[in-house]
Amino acid sequence: MAEATTSRSVHAHDERSEQVSAATVTIADLASTLGATVLGSSAPSPVSVLSVTHDSRRVVPGALFCCVVGATADGHEFAASAVAAGAVGLLVQHEVDPSTLPQPVPQLLVDDVRSAMAPAAAAVFGHPAQHLRTVGVTGTNGKTTVVSTIHHVLESVGREVRAIGTLTGARTTPEAPDLQSQLADMVESGVTDVAMEVSSHALALHRVDAMVFDIAVFTNLGEDHLDFHETPEAYFAAKAMLFDPEHSRSGIVDVDDVHGRLLIDAAPAGHPMLAVSPSDAEPVRSTVSGSSFRWRERAVTYPLPGRHNVANALLAAEACAALGVDDDRIVAALATMPVVPGRFESVDVGQDFAVVVDFAHTPDALEAVLGTARDLADGGLLVVFGCGGDRDATKRPRMGRVASDLADVVVITSDNPRSEDPLRIIADIRSGCSGEPLVVADRRAAIRAACVTARSGDIVVIAGKGHEQGQDVGGTITPFDDRTVAAEVLIELASASPGARQGNAT
Repeated sequence: MAEATTSRSVHAHDERSEQVSAATVTIADLASTLGATVLGSSAPSPVSVLSVTHDSRRVVPGALFCCVVGATADGHEFAASAVAAGAVGLLVQHEVDPSTLPQPVPQLLVDDVRSAMAPAAAAVFGHPAQHLRTVGVTGTNGKTTVVSTIHHVLESVGREVRAIGTLTGARTTPEAPDLQSQLADMVESGVTDVAMEVSSHALALHRVDAMVFDIAVFTNLGEDHLDFHETPEAYFAAKAMLFDPEHSRSGIVDVDDVHGRLLIDAAPAGHPMLAVSPSDAEPVRSTVSGSSFRWRERAVTYPLPGRHNVANALLAAEACAALGVDDDRIVAALATMPVVPGRFESVDVGQDFAVVVDFAHTPDALEAVLGTARDLADGGLLVVFGCGGDRDATKRPRMGRVASDLADVVVITSDNPRSEDPLRIIADIRSGCSGEPLVVADRRAAIRAACVTARSGDIVVIAGKGHEQGQDVGGTITPFDDRTVAAEVLIELASASPGARQGNAT
């Protein structure tokens, strides 16, 4: 591996206290921490704050309620109900009329509630991140796989480790009060290490403020979330925040992506940054059962196929090494890595063609997955996918183009349309396709169409939803798991007459 500046194992926090400080935090303490003006009281209140939340429905007695001004709602409007539920203070951007409150409570006035929420929560919960070894992983694709691999390696060597990310909660990165509360619970239960996904939203919306990760990891940058960030430059700038010294002590980046090289070039003097590239792992080989490559002069096997997963494994290996794990133990753990839910996950009921489910929902991720499948297929390549509604629409034609360029059969279907018309989303995808894709709006029927069409040696890739177990249509979420549905379809076809898979998919 090429090292841009001095890399080191993380020992700075090995002598951490075993539990989060139980010191009581008062409104007065928070006012001092945040530099806030206290309204509604002639002097800062000595009342104790026991929890922090921005959701009025989750207020418990002793809570500080944060009046976040959001895109669709203003938390100041829920202050009265929060106080009625037991909130002992309000974090505000403007004063809430005291006459509207059930009882007077101090109000902490700050310029921006959202940016003040993380340091407030960290203070109330005893700054739990300071008692943990932490790895934050950001990038467009691969975050879940890298975090899962780090978790597996650390667990295999006896560490008390937890993962936070796409597979553990509704948000990739929890809101600051939820995150700090989770970290505090982990410290209390004896956890020593945490690997977590850090989304661009989390960085832009200050969810991980008041944390300094021991290690920041960058996977890659593709096209995603432009509905929120508006420009690719703003999207990258959000990701790059994780590598500022105020957010991390060191960095590990994939420099096969130009943005990784930019991160290294922009690193402040003395900020350790390690460059990782799959080209340093040659010879790289991939089969249906996984990948093999070299790392630190050692032969490595990793049960996830594809060059993109080799990159993920390398990043995870270097992170674990930086956390003090012996190289040979890392290699041994990589060989036993379990399947990451919904990441090139095989569905096999005995059929004579392969079916894999993958979370790929960006152009780059779809290209990587289809490229891997193409390399592994003995026959043709079929893909079933859609795009989510109420999300970045600009990537839809690109995904259509990627699918039609790489797959022999393209089946466009519905993903999570949310409030959008599924047919409109499909039309956006189809506009980027060459040739004539098959359009089957019903996702179950689309999966069936692909499986009916598949022949011996083919690979069917069902992309977009991965591990998800529901489908959001018009705000109503109904049970739907691509893996379960694919298995049901395959069993149905296997039990049908021998001619059931003959003829047209329609």
